[in-house]
Amino acid sequence: MGPTAELAVIGGSGLYALLDGATEHVVQTPYGAPSDAVTIAEVGGRRVAFLPRHGRDHRYPPHLIPYRANLWALRSLGVRQVLAPCAVGGLRPELGPGTFVVPDQLVDRTSGRAQTYYDQGAVHVSFADPYCPVGRRTLLDAAAGRGVPAVDGGTVVVVEGPRFSTRAESRWFASLGGTVVNMTGHPEAVLARELALCYTSIALVTDLDAGVTAEESVTQEEVFRVFAENTNVLRAVLLDAVAALPAERDCPCGHALDGIKLPFPLP
Repeated sequence: MGPTAELAVIGGSGLYALLDGATEHVVQTPYGAPSDAVTIAEVGGRRVAFLPRHGRDHRYPPHLIPYRANLWALRSLGVRQVLAPCAVGGLRPELGPGTFVVPDQLVDRTSGRAQTYYDQGAVHVSFADPYCPVGRRTLLDAAAGRGVPAVDGGTVVVVEGPRFSTRAESRWFASLGGTVVNMTGHPEAVLARELALCYTSIALVTDLDAGVTAEESVTQEEVFRVFAENTNVLRAVLLDAVAALPAERDCPCGHALDGIKLPFPLP
């Protein structure tokens, strides 16, 4: 019997390690290799997997991350609940660097990414609410327990990247109701849903996006600096949430595929 884990954290930019005393496992999937080896450790009596989204050396830019391999690898290890921290740009003046947001909605503005496992057959998965309600409440409570204010709800606008937005695009995203902007939230969230996984994001605002004020302009250096400054508190919130997630799922996520005939078995 191979390695197993109940929960997983997919680490974003700047979060290349999470678990102490972890063992490393190389996982292969029908969709190729995931971004990196998966590390597994015990946290609060739970078996937890960690996968750096971009690879430990940040080899994968957002549009080339092997999203399908990543989610498939985690499910094949037994994972059913996923926490997904990420870096975002704020689309509102009050959402400055260092703000945490636990989003409840998503708008996809990417193009050209493989965004489904189901390229054959009639498999139409409900995605009206992209994030797990239990996971969201758990992350909000974990943040509050650490004295970290976190915005409850918001819409992530996911862009193709790797470039940052123009000022006009930023203003447009805000006018559409966007709260923050990001490059990796899709197709990660929908692939998790297609595997009937619970998926919850916690977003760290690293900058105000270019169109929010006349003075703002986003740089990679600034994004990485702010993320590094907040890594320790983000790590603490994630580990608290991992320990607090219920062992038995009582949410709609696990029933996402009920009544649907799949063209192949899931791991």
